[in-house]
Amino acid sequence: MDKAQSIQSFWSSFGIPAYDENSVPDDAVKPYITYNCSIDEMGSVTTMYASLWYYSSDWRAIMAKALEIEKKLSHGGVLIPIDGRGYTWIVKGHPFAQKMREESDDMIRRVYINLQVEYLSN
Repeated sequence: MDKAQSIQSFWSSFGIPAYDENSVPDDAVKPYITYNCSIDEMGSVTTMYASLWYYSSDWRAIMAKALEIEKKLSHGGVLIPIDGRGYTWIVKGHPFAQKMREESDDMIRRVYINLQVEYLSN
């Protein structure tokens, strides 16, 4: 698994589809996650973000998913092995999660999530 694949693996671990923000299929059905993926050298901390997208009249389900992600990142974050030579280290950014309004449709719920990522590999 390379660096980009480790980011996809992390976001795919939450039981709903996850897409690079530049590769969301036209027929994608909510709920899903979109994320950006930045690659950097060893020792550099990179800020990344994701959005949870739900279609609902309330915030309960989407906030439960945000809490699930937060819990997974608690206690020092997550280490994902890459290429047998190192790890991708993912921790919570600040602020971690923010509710966002979607102007196009009052039923769309979005939560924006901030992360800090460090690649512990050459």
